[in-house]
Amino acid sequence: MKGVILAGGLGTRLHPLTRVTNKHLLPVYDRPMIHYPIQCLLNAGIDEILIVTGGEHAGDFLKLLGNGKHLGVKELQYTYQEGEGGIADALKLAEDFAEDGKICVVLGDNIIEGNIRRAVADFFAQPSGAKLLLKEVPDPQRFGVPRLDGGHIAEILEKPADPPTSLAVTGIYLYDRDVFSIAETLKPSDRGELEITDVNNAYIERGDLTYDVLQGWWTDAGTVESLYRATRLVAEGGANKADVGMQSSAGGENTDAAASA
Repeated sequence: MKGVILAGGLGTRLHPLTRVTNKHLLPVYDRPMIHYPIQCLLNAGIDEILIVTGGEHAGDFLKLLGNGKHLGVKELQYTYQEGEGGIADALKLAEDFAEDGKICVVLGDNIIEGNIRRAVADFFAQPSGAKLLLKEVPDPQRFGVPRLDGGHIAEILEKPADPPTSLAVTGIYLYDRDVFSIAETLKPSDRGELEITDVNNAYIERGDLTYDVLQGWWTDAGTVESLYRATRLVAEGGANKADVGMQSSAGGENTDAAASA
């Protein structure tokens, strides 16, 4: 399985910091933000990685990461997203890299305390479809939120005013090769973007989507407040620990889990 990190966007919510560099190169405690999704994939046994970026600071990734060998990456590739087409639009650029295989997609500003090894292994054994990683949060209205029906996701609602659950869809997605044909069928949302929620709902309509619930803390780092929170969490407890895992949709523990912060 290969890994894709989506690290484009203008980072306007982090101005003026992002006037001089891509937001995914900003520091989170003692490392650049982009190091955390790379480590997340490496901890899951994924060492062939594509970084999708864009904007005027795209070249800074190459300056920082080079070929990735010093981080333990076997193969590191880059591709460039023109404009602001949304997450699903950026994902379309990974089709050749995927080579008809399954992929693990991580948003470049997502940081977790634990690891996703078991979810990746489970998805590798899953015949087809997609898998999402969810996390209980205090402010689900900021995210995509699943409406659950028994042990299944019936629908994902994008930033609902009245969330049906406190679970949020994190920026970690596992897809089979059909994700690219699904992305080609999407129409832009009111924001003018191709939405990843529409991709996930397409898999739900097929009855081919599973999920796990992350244990330990998870945060994005796309706003000043969440960037500060991410820095504090990493400073106090680290990130990408080997002993903090996830809970499956069936309710069983997949690994030894620590309490969520």
